[in-house]
Amino acid sequence: MKLLIVSGLSGSGKSIALDTLEDCGYYCIDNLPVMLLEDFISHVMLVDQNTYAKTAIGIDARNQTESLLNFSDKLNFIRSKGIACQVIYMQAEEATLLKRYSETRRRHPLSDSNLPLNEAIKIEKDMLRTVAKNADCVIDTSHTHYHQLRELIKVQLGERNERYLSLQFQSFAFKHGIPLDADFVFDVRSLPNPHWIPELRGLTGKDQPVVDFFQQQSLVLDMFNDIGVFLDRWVPRFEEDNRSYLTIAIGCTGGQHRSVFLADKLAKRFEVQALNIIVRHRELH
Repeated sequence: MKLLIVSGLSGSGKSIALDTLEDCGYYCIDNLPVMLLEDFISHVMLVDQNTYAKTAIGIDARNQTESLLNFSDKLNFIRSKGIACQVIYMQAEEATLLKRYSETRRRHPLSDSNLPLNEAIKIEKDMLRTVAKNADCVIDTSHTHYHQLRELIKVQLGERNERYLSLQFQSFAFKHGIPLDADFVFDVRSLPNPHWIPELRGLTGKDQPVVDFFQQQSLVLDMFNDIGVFLDRWVPRFEEDNRSYLTIAIGCTGGQHRSVFLADKLAKRFEVQALNIIVRHRELH
């Protein structure tokens, strides 16, 4: 079992880190009180080891000071249970934190009408001193933007080689409307249509006689290759931009033959790239 404890200064990117870990398959809990750590380990994590095999917990200065002072003892307890626990501490320069709060207009959790922001940052740093001391990994986000931080988190935790983009190929009929969740729409109504061949009309693009028909049509194969080349170039760009889902919609007149065949064929092409492939035939469903 693996447990990551993510802590650090408010505004340093803890929420982004937890979101990234969630995308990497971690069960994430934000702002769990330190005093509940032992109970969570004993009565939740160890009881259901499949669900919580990879868990990340966010801990910040909203905890009571005395609880944070006992953080070392909590770590010893966790590790005594045979759980691989790693502490990630995130920080940033004071000037950077002040700028971020100014831009977002968010309120620092420790600031109030009697405590200015710069003083709240100093108090928070002092409160988290024990956590920082026990950190296995310290990440300074002073000069990183959103996407760089996500990439840095993955690299630090050895999750970089995992691919989390789900690529959905969806066939549809234009006469019933374009799918609202489509990122790319390809119109294949110009291709030869089996609807006009009596013995193929009642079949679908999943049936072998229709598949054989399309495999003999050079225009269909050209369309398949052109869409494939386009996606080969641009899907990795979306993946680098940390997209979780990308929907490729293939449309024909009735959503029964051409779009179904091409959606299935494209899905098979991209399966070899170890992406998470989803195929949906809207009209067949």
